[in-house]
Amino acid sequence: MQSIRGQLATWYALAMGATLAVFAVAVYSVERSWINERIEERLQIEANLIVASLSGADFAIDTTAALDTSTVIFQPSVAYVPGPEIAARLNNVSDYVLLLTADPRRARHYFNDAAAANSIEDLNEFAIAAREALDSGSDFGYADLNLPVGRVRFYLTPLQGPHYAAVVTGVPTSEVRSHLDRLLAVMVTVATLVVTASTWIAYLLAGRTLKPVDLIVDEVEAISGGRSLHRRLAIPRTRGELTRLTSTLNAMLGRLENSFFALRRFTADASHELKTPLTVLRAGIERAITHPSASDDVLEVLEETLVEVNRMTELVDSLLMLARADEGRTSLHREPVDIREIMGEVAETASILEEQASVQVEVKVPEEPQVAPLDRSRVRQLLMNLLTNAIKFNQAGGKVTVESKLDEESLTILVKDTGVGMSSTELEQVFQRFWRADPARSRVGKRAGAGLGLAICKWIAEAHGGSIDAKSVRGKGTTMEVRFPIENEV
Repeated sequence: MQSIRGQLATWYALAMGATLAVFAVAVYSVERSWINERIEERLQIEANLIVASLSGADFAIDTTAALDTSTVIFQPSVAYVPGPEIAARLNNVSDYVLLLTADPRRARHYFNDAAAANSIEDLNEFAIAAREALDSGSDFGYADLNLPVGRVRFYLTPLQGPHYAAVVTGVPTSEVRSHLDRLLAVMVTVATLVVTASTWIAYLLAGRTLKPVDLIVDEVEAISGGRSLHRRLAIPRTRGELTRLTSTLNAMLGRLENSFFALRRFTADASHELKTPLTVLRAGIERAITHPSASDDVLEVLEETLVEVNRMTELVDSLLMLARADEGRTSLHREPVDIREIMGEVAETASILEEQASVQVEVKVPEEPQVAPLDRSRVRQLLMNLLTNAIKFNQAGGKVTVESKLDEESLTILVKDTGVGMSSTELEQVFQRFWRADPARSRVGKRAGAGLGLAICKWIAEAHGGSIDAKSVRGKGTTMEVRFPIENEV
C-alpha cells in the first residue's frame, strides 16, 4: 500500500504480529518448562514413595514363582519374578515403574502392570535406556517406545541392596506433547484473529486520523490555477502538526497570490501600453508603403516590418485577453447559438487557407440544428485557432476535418488532421502558454506563432464550463476534441 493509511496499518499489523509472536514463544516456553518441572517432581515423589514402601518388604528374588511373560522381561537362560508383596506394591502406581536388578547378567528388570501392557521389545528398550542412565550416574532420561506410548520421561533412584539396583518411575510425554500442541494451535488461532482485527481497526483509526489531511489535499487540489489563489485552508481546531501545516500552506498561497497578481497586472499593463505604439507604428508603415516615391527596396523592408508589427499586435491582444481572463475581467456573452452558423463562417475561411497551404479542409456542417449556449465570437476564435494549427502542422496534400456532434449532455466539436502528430510528452505541454512545437515540424517556418493559440482555446472551452482534449500519434495526425455543456450553468 502506497498510502500513509495503508502503511500505518501494515506497520501496526507487523508490530502486533511480532509482539504476539514473542508473547506466544514466552508463554509456550514457560508452560513447557513448568510442565516438565511438575513431571519431574511427580516422578521423584512416586519413586520416593515406592522406595519407602519397599523398605520393609522382602527384597529377595522369588525363583519359584511361575513365569508371566506379560510382566517379566527375562534372559533366555533363566527367569525371575519379584515376590508377590513387591509386585502388589509396584502395581499400585499408575505410572510406569521399573525395578533394575543388581546383577545385569541375570534377570535384568521387572515392570508393573502399567508398563507390562507394552510389547517385550518396547520394554527391553526402556530397560536398556534405564540401565545406561544408571551406569552413567544420571537421574533423569528418556526412553523411546513405539506407538501409542511414544516417548517416556523417567526418573532413576538408586537402591542399596544385594538384589535390586534402582527404582525407575516413568511418565509418557504424549499427553504433554498433545497439551503443548493444543496450546500452540490456540495461540496461533487467537493471534491470527487478533492481528486481523487489530489491523482492520488500525486501518479505520488511521483513516479517521488522516481525514483532516485528506480534506487539506482536496482543498489544495481545488485551489488550482491562478484564479483560486484567494482561497485559504481551514485551520483545524486542534493544535499540532496539522495546524502548522495549514498555516504554512496558507502563507505559501498568500505569497503565490501576490506573485500571480503582480505578474498578471504587469502583463495586462504592458500589453495595454504596447497597443497604442504598435497601432501608431502600423499606421505609419502603411502610410509609408502607399507613398508614391518609395523605392522597391524600401517597400520590401516596410512590408516585412508590417508583418512583424501585425504579429506583435496579435501577440499583445492575446496576452491582454489572457491577463484579463485570469483576473476575471473577461466575461462571455452566452446565448443560444446554432453551431451551423459558426461552422459556415469557418468553412468560408478554410476555403482560402486550404488553397494557400495545399491542404484539403472539410467542414462538415450538420444538417439538423445543433443549439448550445455559446459566446459566438469566442467559439469562432477557438475553431479558427484549431483549424490554423491543424493546417500549419499538416503535410502537403494532407486533410483536415471539422465536425460536430450533439447529445443530451454536450455539444462536441472535433478537429482532425493527418499531420505530423505529437508524442505523449508534447501532449502534456500542448496547452501551456508560450509552448511551441519543434519549428522543423511546421510548414510555415520559424515564425509559427507565439504559443498562445491553444492556451486561448483551453480558456474559452473552460470558460463555457467545458473541456478540450488532444489525442495524437506521432506521424499519424492529431485530433482536438472540444466539449460544451448544453446546460446554461458554467
